[in-house]
Amino acid sequence: MNNSYENSFLSKSIFTTQNIVLANIGWAVLALLYFLLFSAKVPGADGIESRAEWYVIGTNIFEAFAYLAAGILCLRNWLSPQIVSGRNVWLLIGLGMLSYFVGGIIFGYTEIVLKDEPDVSVGDIFFVLTYLLLGAGMILAVASRRINLEKWQWLIVLAIAVFGSLLAWWISMQQGTPSELLVAILNWFYVVSDVVLLIIATTLLLAFWGGRVSQSWRMIAAAAFSLYIADMWFKYAQGPNYQSGEILEVFWVFSGVLFGLGAVLEYDASLRRTRRTSGRKRA
Repeated sequence: MNNSYENSFLSKSIFTTQNIVLANIGWAVLALLYFLLFSAKVPGADGIESRAEWYVIGTNIFEAFAYLAAGILCLRNWLSPQIVSGRNVWLLIGLGMLSYFVGGIIFGYTEIVLKDEPDVSVGDIFFVLTYLLLGAGMILAVASRRINLEKWQWLIVLAIAVFGSLLAWWISMQQGTPSELLVAILNWFYVVSDVVLLIIATTLLLAFWGGRVSQSWRMIAAAAFSLYIADMWFKYAQGPNYQSGEILEVFWVFSGVLFGLGAVLEYDASLRRTRRTSGRKRA
């Protein structure tokens, strides 16, 4: 009995909001330092410059743990009946995070272990699921809230939509259209999905600004922006000489961390709101 109580107390004392936030921020800082310090290419035995395999493995580990943690934190929100933005919102986002985690593991295994870089792989199934689930979750969050933006706020949404679309279109034109139909469809799916998530994130950011859970949705918006930056860079840098581990790819890690921070901040805000409500009822 005493051991059970001590374990429960220890668990609650460790997994506090502050500790989880600090752990996420620490993970992002470590990832940034790792990318900055070790991303340089070194000449191999054949004279060709490339990144060390251990470095590429490390980037995959940083990314995988960020999305795995985000998925767990989002599903914790789904299990909480007090959550403000709706449990289904966090279920969809959480499943999206876990899908990205699985897709990243498959992509890393294909690249590092199998030494292969196919245009289409099994990992793409999970990446496509990620965008569909994230989009559905964020749209549900918008639908659950009455959107009443000012004209200047709609102008911000429009400006970001135009800029994001033009940048994505320009990068796509630089790369050219793939000859294989499936590859071309996937490329445009990712581009359009990134822009759509960017627009939804901006709308959510402005809609929730100043509300009870504004901080959490600022994190979600920043996560969508980070995902857009990393995806656009990946698309721009792709080519015969491309190698994983460029510095801007750290934004994939940032995206996972920010989704996790958004989840934990909303969980904390929802619990505080519940305590205040129950306190008023007792009074």
